Amino acid sequence: MNKHGHVLNGLLLGVGVGFILAPIGNVETLQTIVAVAVPVTLGALVPDIDTEFGRHRKTLHNLPVLGLFIAFPVVFGNLNYVWIGVLTHYVLDMVGSKRGIALFYPYTQEYGFPTGVATKSQYTNVVTLFITASELLVGYAIVYGFGRYGWSLAPLAQ
Repeated sequence: MNKHGHVLNGLLLGVGVGFILAPIGNVETLQTIVAVAVPVTLGALVPDIDTEFGRHRKTLHNLPVLGLFIAFPVVFGNLNYVWIGVLTHYVLDMVGSKRGIALFYPYTQEYGFPTGVATKSQYTNVVTLFITASELLVGYAIVYGFGRYGWSLAPLAQ
């Protein structure tokens, strides 16, 4: 995927997750959208910082880096949704592009799916939108599906 695809994915996920978490459609929904969209979009851009140093799709495109972003809000109490952007960046690069990523860096083997398109393909936005919609369906299923088992992940899910 390209930079524009990652930004599009982050913004759409921010809006979608904001509605999933606060579906009422009032001021609280708008606040939730902003609180989610900004860090998710920033997180979606973080892995590509490795184009300036290190090895692209290796140095910052791996599970240990994702683990750091998942642990960050637990340790420091902020940046709660940045990890979602990082994770979805990985998903776009693995599923949406031909090359894949080095999940277990410094082991340099790249992992991907045969579903991807070239970064400069005319279909990159279509693939990005399809993957984003799929991610939102998974997010919705996680947030509201666990409620059936007594674990509520959505503050407004009733």
